[in-house]
Amino acid sequence: MTTSTALPTMRETTYDIAGRQIFAAETGDGPPVLLLHGGGPGASGVSTYARNITELAEEHRVIVPDLPGYGRSTKGIDRTDPFGFLADGIRGLLDRLGLEKAHLVGNSYGASCSLRLALDTPDRVDRMVLMGPGGIGTTRSLPTPGLNSLLNYYTGEGPSRQKLETFIRDYLVFNAADIPDSAIDERYRASIDPEVVASPPLRRPSGPHALRTLVRMDFTRDRRLNRLPVPTLVLWGAQDKVNRPSGGRVLAERMPNCDLYLVANTGHWVQFERAELFNRLCADFLAGRR
Repeated sequence: MTTSTALPTMRETTYDIAGRQIFAAETGDGPPVLLLHGGGPGASGVSTYARNITELAEEHRVIVPDLPGYGRSTKGIDRTDPFGFLADGIRGLLDRLGLEKAHLVGNSYGASCSLRLALDTPDRVDRMVLMGPGGIGTTRSLPTPGLNSLLNYYTGEGPSRQKLETFIRDYLVFNAADIPDSAIDERYRASIDPEVVASPPLRRPSGPHALRTLVRMDFTRDRRLNRLPVPTLVLWGAQDKVNRPSGGRVLAERMPNCDLYLVANTGHWVQFERAELFNRLCADFLAGRR
């Protein structure tokens, strides 16, 4: 399987989900798979999976939404239960698409959304691929430098292109040269959308319910993890500076149907940094070939 950055023509639709808009692009035919992006500043679905969509669409109906709070979807999220809010939105999208069940592929924040959706409604998820999910033991250790860089983007003097470039080149990926300046420019423009600046979708829990939110966002505190039946493949960059790679072993030990693949010389963006490997592993796993 080759890796292509030339995207196919994609059908673009904005769906009304409980009064909020969720944008999604799709292509291909076959078993449905949703690709859910991470939570970094300026993130969106298609840009995150630009190196994967064409290959996965060879066997699947590939659906790539902008998560609530991002891209062309309605901004603002429920800060008391962020993962649950995202999961509700994507479950609503499945309903609108008439899908009883689908594969979920998630990176970081999108992986957290996928895992929460599977825990709440395991009957809606066929197979699941998670790349460096957030929320794995986050109440048991201090945030990583990469996560602090991410969470501090909208604080202090506010967003800037330099802050975004530092996060992406120093923390998001293993090899900074993989990321062209144009990609940083595009994400920066998206990150300073006035609606996003007014209500950043990813920030530290605060207020009187902050502790409850933190505990709710740590999947290792959720007893349902031990009996989650969904077949799961966890891919984690060995040099991930945002979410600790040790989280992969935690999931493999806790979840009864979980395979773990630790990817050498790779940071937080496995699907981008090691696209050819990711595409092959992901396609084979979703098709039940491994």
